[in-house]
Amino acid sequence: MELQVVWFVLIAVLFVGFFFLEGFDYGVGILMPFLGKNDRERRTIINTIGPFWDANEVWLITAGGAMFAAFPNWYATLFSGFYLALFIMLIALIARAVAFEFRSKDDHPRWRQVWDWLLFGGSLVPALLWGVAMGNLIRGVPIDSDMHYVGSFFSLLNGYALLTGLAALSVFTLHGAVFLSLRTSDELERRAHRVAKYVWIPAVVLAIAAAVATFFQTDMVERLGVFAAIVPLCGGAALLLTRYFLNRHRNGRAFVMTGLSIICSVATIFVALYPRVMISTLNPEWSLTIHNASSSEYTLRVMSIVALVFVPVVLAYQAWSYYIFRQRITSESHLEY
Repeated sequence: MELQVVWFVLIAVLFVGFFFLEGFDYGVGILMPFLGKNDRERRTIINTIGPFWDANEVWLITAGGAMFAAFPNWYATLFSGFYLALFIMLIALIARAVAFEFRSKDDHPRWRQVWDWLLFGGSLVPALLWGVAMGNLIRGVPIDSDMHYVGSFFSLLNGYALLTGLAALSVFTLHGAVFLSLRTSDELERRAHRVAKYVWIPAVVLAIAAAVATFFQTDMVERLGVFAAIVPLCGGAALLLTRYFLNRHRNGRAFVMTGLSIICSVATIFVALYPRVMISTLNPEWSLTIHNASSSEYTLRVMSIVALVFVPVVLAYQAWSYYIFRQRITSESHLEY
C-alpha cells in the first residue's frame, strides 16, 4: 500500500476520533447553561468532561500536524482558504478553554455567568463551523490550477454547508446529552435523558436532510454508485436506534449509537473525497489529491516509523485516563471547576 494512502487513512482516523470524543464535549458545553439549574449543577456538568476535554483536542492538533507533514499542499490550501472561518473557531476555542480555567476563580454569580455563556458559545461555534467546513470539503470549493483557494469567506456559507453545519451541531448536542445521562446521577441524569429524547428529533431531521442533500450536491453517487449509500445508511440506522435505546433507558447503548453515527458521517466524507483531499469546483483536474499534495516518500517513511512507536502509547494513556475517571459525578463529588 502506498504511504500516501496510509497517511490519508490515518488522518481520517484522527478526525473520526476527534469528532467522536470532542463531539460530546461540545454537546455538554452547549447544554450546560440550560440543564444546570444552579451553580452546583453547572459545576457538576462541567466536571463530567473536566478530565477529558483538553486531551480530546489533542486529536485535532495531531490531525493538523499530520496533515501539515504528510500533505503540505492540502494544509496550505485549506488553512489559507478557510482562514477567517478557522480564526473564528480558534477564538471560540480559546474562550472555551479560558472559561474552564477562570470560572472557579471567583464566587460572584455574575462572574460565573459570564464564563458559563462563554463556554456555551465556545462549544456551539466550533460544532457549527466544523460541520460547515466538512460540508465544503465534500462539496468542493473554488481552487485554481496553482492550488490556491480563490473564493471568499461567504463562498463557504452556501446552503449545503450551512445544512451540514446545523446537522453536526444537533448530533453533537445529542451526543453530549446522552454522555451526561451516563456521567451524572439523580435529577440531573433524568433531565439529561429527557433532553436527549427531545434533541433526537431535530438531530434526525437535519441528519436525513443533510444526507439527501449530499447525494445531490456532491459526486458521491457518480463516482461510487450504490456503494455510496452503505456507510451513510449505517450512520442513519445508528441514529434511529439511539431513540430505541433511550426509550428503554439503555443509555450506554444509546451513546454507542450516537458515536457510531458520528463515525459513519466522518467516514462518509473521507470515502467521498478519496483519492482527493480538496475538490475544485472550477475544474476537476485542479483538485488536490493524495499524490499532488503529499510530501516526499522519505518524509512519509520517517513519519510512519514515529507514528508506529508513539501512537499506541498515546492511545493507551487516553484509554487509561477514561478508565480512571469512569465513575459518575454525584452531588457529593468534589467539584473543581
